Amino acid sequence: MNLYKECEGAKRIAVSGHIRPDGDCVGSCMAIALYLRKRMPDATVDVYLDEVSDVFACIPGVESIRHEAPDNITYDIFICADCEPARMSFGHELYRSAARTINIDHHITNVPGGGDVNYVYPESGSAAELVYEVIDHDHLDHDIALAIYIGIIHDTGVLQYSNVRPKTHQTVSHLMSYGLNCPEIIQKTFYEKTYIQSQILGRALLESLIFMDGRCVVSVVDKKTMEFYGADSRDLEGIVNAMRNIRGIDCAIFMYELGLQEYKVSLRTSEAVDASTVTSVFGGGGHDRAAGVTMRGTYHDVINNLSKEIAKQLK
Repeated sequence: MNLYKECEGAKRIAVSGHIRPDGDCVGSCMAIALYLRKRMPDATVDVYLDEVSDVFACIPGVESIRHEAPDNITYDIFICADCEPARMSFGHELYRSAARTINIDHHITNVPGGGDVNYVYPESGSAAELVYEVIDHDHLDHDIALAIYIGIIHDTGVLQYSNVRPKTHQTVSHLMSYGLNCPEIIQKTFYEKTYIQSQILGRALLESLIFMDGRCVVSVVDKKTMEFYGADSRDLEGIVNAMRNIRGIDCAIFMYELGLQEYKVSLRTSEAVDASTVTSVFGGGGHDRAAGVTMRGTYHDVINNLSKEIAKQLK
């Protein structure tokens, strides 16, 4: 697919991604917008996302992201990146009313895709890597390369997860040639935490529990704890990855309270457990080593239900 050719002639284009946007979502959406604004200067290109983390302020144009969807706009093209359309932050009506829709994604639970045009490849380590594949490289510049690079490093754990392909390294090598300060980008957007984020991480690790003969670990942060620290969901990123690094763990489960008996659950696993298979049972999705789902019930209900599915694979 060539993104420019798919959008050629359009006057109004919208881009959106999933709820609680992470680095890959923000990077992918902004890379698409920056590229199309450069290639199609006479077109209007709007990005719709939930509030994004301050660490992504380094991406040029991120301040233009819209956080509310108007009712009086119809788009020629609406691009959904890094998720299936049903999981977009908002703008579902705008997506449905658009003359043409495009879905760019790498989640296995989104095959074959939910757009008129689909570029969905689960073997890719990130949606940003797919964005790199569908744009004309003659029009790449520092800003677009930066957005794509951030997307790739965030969804591949700085190129250490099993979803990294030789092609991923080749892509990153090309992006680096645009003068990116990669050590600073990685430190500022991926590793660096605020004091509050570090406190919550410490508390989540301190209060975690090992079960299933030491092969699983779980931790939960409730709303009272988040209110105590003045934190929101963006301050919880990275906790489940830290839990997965505990020696001997095949499945790390981190959950935080959304509302009364409602939890956002994240899984990170070894090759012994397919995370997407577990979460798909409860309406979630993701990848084989990283997946998520929103579940209802008490904390113990959620863990018991997940444990049954995890146990099937650990046997």
